[in-house]
Amino acid sequence: MARKLKTYQTSLGFYDLAIAAPSMKAALEAWGADSNLFHQGAAKESDDPDVIAATLAAPGIVLKRPVGSSGAYKENAALPTDLARDDSSKRAGRRPPSRKPQEHPKRTTDQAADRKAALAFEKEQERRNRERAKEEAAQIRERERRQRAVDKAQSALDEARRKHEKNAADIQAQIEALEERSQTEVARWEKEKARLDAALRRARE
Repeated sequence: MARKLKTYQTSLGFYDLAIAAPSMKAALEAWGADSNLFHQGAAKESDDPDVIAATLAAPGIVLKRPVGSSGAYKENAALPTDLARDDSSKRAGRRPPSRKPQEHPKRTTDQAADRKAALAFEKEQERRNRERAKEEAAQIRERERRQRAVDKAQSALDEARRKHEKNAADIQAQIEALEERSQTEVARWEKEKARLDAALRRARE
């Protein structure tokens, strides 16, 4: 059974955010918050009828407005236009006069509308989950592609190393064989030279 939606508000970055969700946890997930903003006092359940109406008209969709403004919440809101101003004194100058809090009439319970909004939220949540699953699947495919490329390059390097080591071993064996032949030749020459020297001395006597 679809749960009744509530409207939650917070401020993140340059925007005030609002969403109609069945729970604080669902709101935090939709906002992409990595901490509990409600426990930190940075988020709350809204009692503003205009904000509630706007979010219930688009359940599950994060609505925005420039931070600190009092304009309407929209799915695609413009950035604040006075980010570069040092308007701390201006804010004090344009602070609205204090007035009695308005007493908003209690909303009449419309169970059919609540169910419709809750179902719309679930649909939007499913869409977000599908998008997240697609992104995760794409990331997995990209990691697998990179891993295959790494494995291929590593395999080529290992094969080249084995070939080099075999060639180096063959060359070393040839060097050792040549050294042995060289030593044999030196020994043969020394023996033959000694014999010929002896023969030359006898001839001169």
